[in-house]
Amino acid sequence: MKHIFFALLAAACLATAPRPVAAQEGGFPVKTTARTQFLFKDGVVVRREGNQITPLTQNVKLAGGVKINYKSGIVEMPADKVHPNGKKLTLREGDYVRPDGGVVFATPGSAAAARGEAPNGPSGKFTTYVERGSTFVDPAVQMSLLNKKVELLTQKVNLLSQGRTDMPDTKEIDAQLAQLDAQMKSPK
Repeated sequence: MKHIFFALLAAACLATAPRPVAAQEGGFPVKTTARTQFLFKDGVVVRREGNQITPLTQNVKLAGGVKINYKSGIVEMPADKVHPNGKKLTLREGDYVRPDGGVVFATPGSAAAARGEAPNGPSGKFTTYVERGSTFVDPAVQMSLLNKKVELLTQKVNLLSQGRTDMPDTKEIDAQLAQLDAQMKSPK
C-alpha cells in the first residue's frame, strides 16, 4: 500500500511540475550584461560578449519580452503603444539585438527591410549622404578660435559695463566676432 501511495504521490508531483514550455512561447529567459549582443552571423544568431562569440542552441527571451529565434533570426517585439499587437522583424547579416531589446542594423538596407520598405528605397538606389552644417576643424585651431572669441566677448562686456550714459560703439568688435564665426564654420 505504501508503494502505491508513494507512486501516486510521485505521479501527481510530476503532473503538476512546470514544464519547459518556453521553447514554444518564443525562447528561454537568458541573463545578459551591458556588453551582450545577439548577432546574426553566417545565417544564425550567436551570442557576442565583447570579442567572444558563443553559438546558441535554443531560442532566447530577453528581460523586456523580446524573443529571438536563433535559427531564422526572427525577432518578436512585445506589444507597446506604437505596435499594440507587437512587431516581428528578421535580422540580416551583421544586425544585432542589444540586451534591452533594441535592434542595431548593420546596413541601411536591413533597416529599410525592417520598416517594410524596399531595401534600396523607392528609386532602387541609396542617396549620397551629404553632411550639412559645421565641418571638421582641427581641435587645436578650434581651441585657438574659441579663445579669441572669448577675448572679444570679454572686451565687449567690459565696454558695455563702463556705466556710461551714451551707448559705446561696438561695431568693430561685432565685425571681428562675425569674421571669427565665419572662420569657425568654414572647412579647413
